[in-house]
Amino acid sequence: MVYARAVIFDNMTADEKMTTDALTAGRLDLVGEERACTPGSMVLMSRLAKQFYRRSDEQRLGMQLRHLVALSYVSDHDCCPQQELADAFCMDANNVVLLLNELEELGFVTRLRDPHDRRRHLVQITKAGRRAIERAEKATQAIEDEVLHSLAPDERETLLALLNRALRASEPQATEEEPAREPAAA
Repeated sequence: MVYARAVIFDNMTADEKMTTDALTAGRLDLVGEERACTPGSMVLMSRLAKQFYRRSDEQRLGMQLRHLVALSYVSDHDCCPQQELADAFCMDANNVVLLLNELEELGFVTRLRDPHDRRRHLVQITKAGRRAIERAEKATQAIEDEVLHSLAPDERETLLALLNRALRASEPQATEEEPAREPAAA
């Protein structure tokens, strides 16, 4: 019987063995030590978002989380152009159409022709969509309580204000050449 160690190490030169030993020893020396580099906000927010996603099932929210995220955006940007949703969600326009089809079938949004540009569709939240968001907000509050339980109420308010400010500054803004949008009757 040939031992794996003999096959691996006996075929190496002395220099290769020393290099392998040094690399292994260097890695083993770091076991149990704290990392010198801590993750940045992007990594931490992504990890925290996964905790929210893990707890946000359709039964609990009353809708799929992706529907809630889209509906929330439309609620904040009522009568926004369909293309704006694609930009805001970093999604392909075809996938946005599929998402909007689902939201329309649920009765949460309607798409209207833009009166200033008949090639564009404007997305408007319906009364049913607003009621669905209100119901989901109760569930999201419970989920936030689970995930953010270690933060004091004033810390949560600060976190929410900072997240809102960062998000508003990074979302696509309506361009000046776009006419002001007025919601149509739902």
